[in-house]
Amino acid sequence: MADTAVSANRLELLQIADAVAREKSIDKTVVLQAMEDAIQRAARSRYGTENDIRAEIDPKTGEMRLQRLLEVVEEVENEHTQISLKDASRRNPAARIGDFIAEPLPPIDFGRIAAQNAKQVIVQKVREAERERQYNEYKDRIGDIVHGLVKRVEYGNVIVDLGRGEAILRRDETLPRETVRNGDRIRAYIQDVRREQRGPQIFLSRTHPAFMAKLFAQEVPEVYDGIVEIVSVARDPGSRAKIAVRSKDSSIDPVGACVGMRGSRVQAVVNELQGEKIDIIPWSPDAATFIVNALAPAEVTKVVLDEEAQRIEVVVPDDQLSLAIGRRGQNVRLASQLTGWDIDIMTEAEESERRQKEFAERTQLFMDALDVDEMIAQLLASEGFDSIEEVAYVPVDALAEIEGFDDATAQELQMRANEYLDRQAAQYDQRRRELGVEDALAEIDGVTPAIMVALGENGIKTVEDLADCATDELAGWTERQKGEVTKHDGHLSPLGVTAAEAAAMIMGARVKAGWIEPEQAEPDAEVEDDDAATREEGAA
Repeated sequence: MADTAVSANRLELLQIADAVAREKSIDKTVVLQAMEDAIQRAARSRYGTENDIRAEIDPKTGEMRLQRLLEVVEEVENEHTQISLKDASRRNPAARIGDFIAEPLPPIDFGRIAAQNAKQVIVQKVREAERERQYNEYKDRIGDIVHGLVKRVEYGNVIVDLGRGEAILRRDETLPRETVRNGDRIRAYIQDVRREQRGPQIFLSRTHPAFMAKLFAQEVPEVYDGIVEIVSVARDPGSRAKIAVRSKDSSIDPVGACVGMRGSRVQAVVNELQGEKIDIIPWSPDAATFIVNALAPAEVTKVVLDEEAQRIEVVVPDDQLSLAIGRRGQNVRLASQLTGWDIDIMTEAEESERRQKEFAERTQLFMDALDVDEMIAQLLASEGFDSIEEVAYVPVDALAEIEGFDDATAQELQMRANEYLDRQAAQYDQRRRELGVEDALAEIDGVTPAIMVALGENGIKTVEDLADCATDELAGWTERQKGEVTKHDGHLSPLGVTAAEAAAMIMGARVKAGWIEPEQAEPDAEVEDDDAATREEGAA
């Protein structure tokens, strides 16, 4: 009768382990391991914590064995964990020093306290295993869309039951004016999975740009198959969004594929995002074309690109200005996020006014520097001359070809331009000597007297000082944060020095200082390393 009871207990032990493993979605061996740890702890309390006691549960029969491990040694120092070779040989003739002898122990009866402690150990181990399973299951699913049930809402944060785990949709990751209630089904994007003290935390988002891209992949077979690619997404969550698409198959219209028959595909995404309006833009390898497309529905009459600063000036008709900018700057902000360019919008009237102002400034420069009358200065400015250097260094023939000029006039203008540059160079030279800038800097390619003064005013006075500079320190950089672009000037920005020119100067200084060999001087690599020139932080 006693044997029957024992068998029943063994069977019950396995059934419990099986039930817990199924409920918590963890391996049965993990539950049995937790039970063994609990029994070991109880046995040590019973027989003494100084003993090395091991418990084993047979996963097939449920039979439980308790053993005390004793190490075979020459001379016993601790009788609880060691046994002499002589005594060990009596039990096992094959025993050698360093082996372990297992001494069976009788099963223990769990008292109330021991049973309570054992339960705590098992619960803790199972919880740890469950957390590890949950982390391993979701850590590789970052970037996926998941479905879940709203479990509860706490201070605007939504706790979502994913079936095999819980996730949090933070208040700032939900769509504005979106209301969710307990029991609602919800779709969201897994933004991050992190191990934390209280267990793995799964962070969801419905505002992330990639959420929209994934929704299109679910609704548009061509996107899912990779025939149509979503190049970039810019969102003002809950209000408006722009996505740029391109097709790898020339026979498929990427915009039409995403819109669907009578707008059915895009409408499904709009409904999921609480009515967020979506502009689908055809991507173009030509930056100007892409930016003009991105500013739709506004019409653009002219664009001027500055590739170095990733900046573009867009001219629109006067009546299109508000449309191009959008309500609270939304249209131009989203276009900037989508393309990665800083976009300046001006009307035709503003652009004309600016051109006239620049023309007047150049005219005045030529009048002052070359000591000529307004008509000659205007002729130079209208022919596209921007600086005194251009007048000084162009072939005389190019000047003589200007209507109203002859060879004598051209030569006189060049002579006056060179005299002006010589006077200016002398002034710069005197100033840089006052600042203590060493002569050796002038031997580096690209370093002009004006640059030497600017460097000296910023504490860069030796070849080693220049060699120790970073590209963005000299040329400046632009910082893009959530679509807002901030330009930071460098020491040489007022002189119009580009990042590539600054990098070349720095490399030249490093060669001259003996820090690197001439063949190692690759300015392009420096510009890429320092990019820094355009720092993307939190860009869409």
